[in-house]
Amino acid sequence: MSVEQSLLGQTTSYPTDYAPEILFPIARAPSRQAYADIAGISQGMDWWHAFELSWLDLANKPQVAIGRLHIPADSEFLIESKSLKLYFNSLNFKSFADQLAFIDCVERDLSHTANARVKLELYDTDALLVSQPMGFCLDPLTPAGFSLHPDASLLRLENAKTQQISEVSLYSHLLRSNCPVTGQPDWGTLFIKYQGIKPCYSSLLAYIISYRQHSGFHEQCVEQIFADIWQQLQPERLMVYAAYTRRGGLDINPCRVSDLDWLPSPIRLARQ
Repeated sequence: MSVEQSLLGQTTSYPTDYAPEILFPIARAPSRQAYADIAGISQGMDWWHAFELSWLDLANKPQVAIGRLHIPADSEFLIESKSLKLYFNSLNFKSFADQLAFIDCVERDLSHTANARVKLELYDTDALLVSQPMGFCLDPLTPAGFSLHPDASLLRLENAKTQQISEVSLYSHLLRSNCPVTGQPDWGTLFIKYQGIKPCYSSLLAYIISYRQHSGFHEQCVEQIFADIWQQLQPERLMVYAAYTRRGGLDINPCRVSDLDWLPSPIRLARQ
């Protein structure tokens, strides 16, 4: 099914009965066709935070929690976000014996939709701590170039003539893209961990800013950024992680890595 057949961007009623059939899968493969030969394009994790989780205990008393989903990047499908929101809403009036029963239900339904093993962690409402970004912030720099749409040619090395290898951790709060269906803006913080000939930081900033009018799902944007840096700058190792801000009680945090030992622990930032 194409995303045009989903509920995204449509006026819908919120189900009050358990409705796993409302979950809408989107195949990852079509957007990856141009990156098929790139190591790491399907290696990593999509972490989601769900801030509007609620269900009933056996006495019909409401329970609430914050959830963190772990969806493998090599799953056959990603899950369309509005359908996930509606699915979680459909659990609001369903009774479960305990948290483990709730987790088992969600993991089973989402794993079936993604065609991969999906994990859910639950946190008490005050337990999900806010992290501080680590690394060098690109945002005070002047971008070296400008484009209205993603342009890999903006990316360049600091000094291509030297073979000195560096390992750097960078971030920018200036990532913005648009939902490909509704046109709504998606805001995020982008983290890059890079080992190789040192990149030009001003060119990286210009490249990140070039997504401001780009239409793409969160996961697809991160994979395009990963692929462009990998092809254009040819690092030895690379990690790209985007912490997108919340919409509809959900935030999406895709991460792609060339090497699994570079997969970070998931975080939550203040503006999420």
